[in-house]
Amino acid sequence: MSEKKITTDSGIEIKPVYYPGDLPAAWDGSEQPGQFPYTRGVQPDMYRGKPWTMRQYAGFSTAEESNKRYHYLLSQGVSGLSVAFDLPTQIGYDSDHAMAEGEVGKVGVAIDSLEDMQVLFQGIPLESVSTSMTINATGFILLSFYVALAKQQGADLSKISGTIQNDILKEYAARGTYIYPPKPSMRIITDIFEWCSGSLPKWNTISISGYHIREAGSTAVQEIAFTLSNGKAYVKAALERGLDINVFGKRLSFFFNAHNNLFEEVAKFRAARRMWATIMKELGATDPKAMMLRFHTQTGGSTLTAQQPQNNISRVTIQTLAAVLGGTQSLHTNGYDEALSLPTEEAARIALRTQQIVAFESGVADSVDPLAGSYFVEALTSQLEQEALDLMAKIDAMGGSVSAIEQGFMQDEIARSAYEYQKGIESGEKIIVGVNKFLINSEASIPIFKIDDSIRQVQIEKLNALKNNRNPAMVDQVLQNLNDKAASGENLMPAVIEAVEQKCTLGEIADELRGVFGEHR
Repeated sequence: MSEKKITTDSGIEIKPVYYPGDLPAAWDGSEQPGQFPYTRGVQPDMYRGKPWTMRQYAGFSTAEESNKRYHYLLSQGVSGLSVAFDLPTQIGYDSDHAMAEGEVGKVGVAIDSLEDMQVLFQGIPLESVSTSMTINATGFILLSFYVALAKQQGADLSKISGTIQNDILKEYAARGTYIYPPKPSMRIITDIFEWCSGSLPKWNTISISGYHIREAGSTAVQEIAFTLSNGKAYVKAALERGLDINVFGKRLSFFFNAHNNLFEEVAKFRAARRMWATIMKELGATDPKAMMLRFHTQTGGSTLTAQQPQNNISRVTIQTLAAVLGGTQSLHTNGYDEALSLPTEEAARIALRTQQIVAFESGVADSVDPLAGSYFVEALTSQLEQEALDLMAKIDAMGGSVSAIEQGFMQDEIARSAYEYQKGIESGEKIIVGVNKFLINSEASIPIFKIDDSIRQVQIEKLNALKNNRNPAMVDQVLQNLNDKAASGENLMPAVIEAVEQKCTLGEIADELRGVFGEHR
């Protein structure tokens, strides 16, 4: 009787036992951490030198409420902030816009103006905290708010550190919060690269994101293939602009998901590092730091279950181990209640404590790349790499990521994988504890975090007060200047910073550019 075939979530067959002969031909055990191609990590000493940055993604309701949560998280030991924005902010609508109704403050914080940004970071010196902002289509506006606030605080811009996600290609492929068509969107991104390399040297100008590709239903192989293909497209756009790959290459970062298949996830992170180093070298990078794939990880939102939600604490622990064993630079752990609502304070604290227990009690951070040399892990790293390279070759043959997205290739591949995965759950072939096996008759109720719909009215009143307290002629002048720069092809960042300093709102700036660039349909 033949033994049942077992595969990873990407469909890679797993052997019952692995032997020295399963090690890849190129593997000789001599590769050092912190050296090209960085399979074993980007730092020679990894977490012995400095633990990963512990972030907790937070943002909801108003700037005041989110600011309270940031102060709480900082008091509990987070080492970096991570801001979630509501849907209207993400797609360039002020809270008083008809399209914002029912969405203000729901999946993140509502930020309409520089005044909201001042409240969001009240009592938090921007020079001494690293801030990650999950924002794409309007990333350039939120960065301008942040820069204007740093200037008001008297901060040295050369010391400001953080990241904007700013990854528009995965929005077309998987997530949907885009505004402008691909070409002007790519132009805005290269404007940010160019402006930051001169004015904000420590800022990570993009976080090329596999996270949302995976959340949309991709496999681990597709997550790295599509993410690194998008990364190549951004690098090529910057090179066409005449930017120096050894300068902007150091400020590219990545954002990956961590799912439950522990060894596949560890192998995924190791393979992605090795692949990116080779890609950057082939594109002309010579500075080692420009070839390093540095990444933030978030545990898998789509793996969380509404049934028996406390089980999610165990899932998040496995995913935390995968990220750390895989060499992440920064990590957010999801709250156990996030399949039901935004995380309560208690759930956010347990999620942070999970990272702290792994860091300080488990011993996995004591040695660099502790799974290196495992016959299984090394074989799996190479298999993931080869399958991802084959998929990237298909994208290259289509003319790169932008063409592959325009042709619907990435979207179709993700949809097919999501369908196959769901089919496996429904047939019972894929076991999800508490969902299709090990059920219980009654669920204990857990407290839910709810956002009040009255928040929109609060934001509208703030917008009205802002507009009554500014110089309308100056507003018209700076918006016209922005329009002129958009039309002429000049770098937009100085004009956007000037507009936010003159109290222009996020929606006004986004609309001015809608008039020039149009909207992607």
